[in-house]
Amino acid sequence: MPAPQFTTLTSRCVVLPNTDVDTDQIIPARFLKITDKLGLGEKLFCDWRYRDDGSPNPEFVLNRPESKGAQILVAGHNFGCGSSREHAPWALTGWGLRAVVSTLFADIFRNNSLKNGLVPVTVEPAAHTALLTALQRQPDLPVTVDLRTTTIAWPGQAPVSFPIDPFARDCLLQGVDELGYLLALEAQIKSYETAHA
Repeated sequence: MPAPQFTTLTSRCVVLPNTDVDTDQIIPARFLKITDKLGLGEKLFCDWRYRDDGSPNPEFVLNRPESKGAQILVAGHNFGCGSSREHAPWALTGWGLRAVVSTLFADIFRNNSLKNGLVPVTVEPAAHTALLTALQRQPDLPVTVDLRTTTIAWPGQAPVSFPIDPFARDCLLQGVDELGYLLALEAQIKSYETAHA
C-alpha cells in the first residue's frame, strides 16, 4: 500500500497546547491489540475526548464543531513522548490530521510519524508563540505547511523553516514508503547485481 503523499497543505488548526503529551494519552494502551488502522481515529485522545459514560466531552477541542476538518494540530512542547507505539500516528492520521506543530517531538514518535504520512513540524519557541497568538486572534486562520520548501507560514508571518530528515521528505513528496522507494530502483538494482554477479 503506497504511503500518503504530502507536498503542501493549507488548513485550519486544532490547538492542544498541553506540554509533555505522551503516546498513552494520544492512544491509550488498551487499544494497542488491534493491528488494523481502520477506525483508530475514533480512539484518538480517548480518555480526554469521552466521559466515563462514553459520551463525547464537549469541552475537549477535537469535539468542538470548529475542529471538524482541520488537518494541522498545534501541540505543546515535547509532543509524543513515552512509549514507541506506532498506533499514535495511526490514530492522529485516522482522525484526519496530516501535520503536527511543536517545539519538540520525541525521536521515536517523529520517526513513526514520518513513516505514516504525518509531518512533524518543529519550530522555535518564538515562532510557536507567534502561531498560538495568531490562532487566539483568529481561530480559523489558514496555516500552510509546505514540504517542498520545508516551511510553515500563515497570514502576516514570513515562512518559517523546519528541519526534516531528507530521505523521509523525499518519500513523502513521492507518496512512497521505504519499500516503494526501493522498488522504484528495481532496474538499477538488477543492473548492479548483473554487473557484480
